[in-house]
Amino acid sequence: MVRNRAIDAAFSKLGLSPVTASKDDVIAARRRLARELHPDRAGGDLSSMAEVNRAGDIALAHVESRQNEKHSDERPNREQPKRGPQSVQRDHPSFTIDVLPVEAWEALRIVTTWIGELIDEDPPYLLEARLEVPYSAWCRLELVPDAGSTTVTVSVMRESALAIDVEVIRDLWIDQLNQLDWQNLDGDQQRPW
Repeated sequence: MVRNRAIDAAFSKLGLSPVTASKDDVIAARRRLARELHPDRAGGDLSSMAEVNRAGDIALAHVESRQNEKHSDERPNREQPKRGPQSVQRDHPSFTIDVLPVEAWEALRIVTTWIGELIDEDPPYLLEARLEVPYSAWCRLELVPDAGSTTVTVSVMRESALAIDVEVIRDLWIDQLNQLDWQNLDGDQQRPW
């Protein structure tokens, strides 16, 4: 098997195998390294964090292409899988917030109370919510430090027969974040409508 040197280097940076690592393994390794190498932590710096982000992006792309190859081998007629009412869509990366992950996570937590309910959390890197207003869907937000700001990746699984594109949910989060009083994140914020 011939592999790209950039792919090998990316997985090496993350401490993973390019053959066996899953998407969850890559995300967990990226998060672990971000906690150690973020420029706001002792011993962290911008270039190390940029390398981790680049390695994570390369590794995720490789894992997804490996999975696509596997699925295409399983379907000789090369049909695309049909999306069911509970298929997951991922938008990576979705958007960037110009604050550190702790503040970005807190802002997203506040917005969650406006449009749904908090299901699971791993502050300041993960937030899962069940959206209720205006859409019914499960949503996962993954936060990654990125040179003094935070990159957010949105994953969505619809819970009804209505088709909801991940871009619509991404835009909903962005719209709600833009209505947030960023000077008062510690205070009680009411819905903007």
